[in-house]
Amino acid sequence: MSKPAYVLSVNMGYGHDRAAYALKEIADGGIIKMNDYPGIPAKEKKLWTQSRKGYEAVSRLKPIPVIGDIAFAVMDKIQEIDDFYPRRDLSDPTYQVHQTYYMIEKLGMGKHIIEKLSKNPKPLICTFFTGAFAAEVYDYPGDIYCQVCDADMARVWVPKDPKKSRIKYFAPNGRVVERLKLYGVREENIYHTGFPIPRENIGGLDNSVCKKDMMHRICNLDPQGIFVKKYFKTIESEVGVGSCNMKKDHPLTLMFAIGGAGAQKQLAIDILKSLKSTIKRDGLQLRLMAGTKKAAATQFESTVKKLGMKNLVGKKIFIDYFPDRPTYFKNFNKVLRKTDIVWTKPSETSFYCALGMPILMAPTIGSQEDFNKTWLMYIGAGIEQADPKHTNEWLFDWINSGGLARAAWNGYMEAPQHGAYRIEGIVSGTKMEVETLPMIV
Repeated sequence: MSKPAYVLSVNMGYGHDRAAYALKEIADGGIIKMNDYPGIPAKEKKLWTQSRKGYEAVSRLKPIPVIGDIAFAVMDKIQEIDDFYPRRDLSDPTYQVHQTYYMIEKLGMGKHIIEKLSKNPKPLICTFFTGAFAAEVYDYPGDIYCQVCDADMARVWVPKDPKKSRIKYFAPNGRVVERLKLYGVREENIYHTGFPIPRENIGGLDNSVCKKDMMHRICNLDPQGIFVKKYFKTIESEVGVGSCNMKKDHPLTLMFAIGGAGAQKQLAIDILKSLKSTIKRDGLQLRLMAGTKKAAATQFESTVKKLGMKNLVGKKIFIDYFPDRPTYFKNFNKVLRKTDIVWTKPSETSFYCALGMPILMAPTIGSQEDFNKTWLMYIGAGIEQADPKHTNEWLFDWINSGGLARAAWNGYMEAPQHGAYRIEGIVSGTKMEVETLPMIV
């Protein structure tokens, strides 16, 4: 059966691919990587490769004193997000916008794939702005949509002349809705959908899977019953009668997830060292999510061995490495269902707090992550990490007080779960009975 849209992504970091993966049910022909697909012209692939390697190299340099700070400051300045207040006209295109159009109009970036898809046009959903720009430049005959992947966005996501553009945007939160207006995007081209969360973690519009998983999780995150006792009636009203009496179905599990650029491996090692005695003695499980980064997985394995914990691998310590992105995303979403706390930098995974999961925030990398951090703290779903060398102390104080259970609940209540469903309704032209999102900034 034919699916209603094309989904165009890029494999730079995980954010754009993660959003695309959550839309796989409506993606005709599967997720298309505009920087790496069968038949991509060699010249274009080289352009993409140089751009991706440059970003990832600078991201990995970030933790290195002086050199990393200088290199990243230069790159971050180019993609900087302006202060939102005072509200003002921010529609003038930036250097990065002009640079992107130069690569499209002069170097042909995106032309081949757009012409290929134009032969059988369907609504086109792009999780990276270059795809949307290229579609408009090369007169793609179908509707063009662009999915924003962070809680705020730089001007580069919007075309040179936004008033005349036909690109439509899917906004993950209210701040992005308002930011798009400041950038000059017409209001009728903005849809407040929420970030697309994988359906296998939601369970339909009634949140059947999400609710069940969250209640198991809260049992682990509130061992003293402090949070549940205080909010019993609220939880019972929202989740359903008897939900508050559910028992945990897995050991307390902490996941540390590194980003797509492979930065922050040392932080994971500090966490492992601090939790060594607790993991050996108690029921805590630690998942080190290396994703598709083999070097990170190897380093984790080496550290576990040096700490004399090799015998716990596969029992209390799990090192998750996957050979490709589709396998990674599929297994990441599966593992999330038995995970209680996600510790990561506030990237696009920030939106997964909607599953009823607290986010422990590692130091940010980039301007957009600063805004993701602000958003998580605003809705009460994210908590900034304390000293990782003392994780074994503060982490359990936060658990025993019910604080992380409260953050899990806040995420579920304040962050939208149904982005993927709303997007399907829009591109397919079908009416879906999904609640209207409040304008949470």
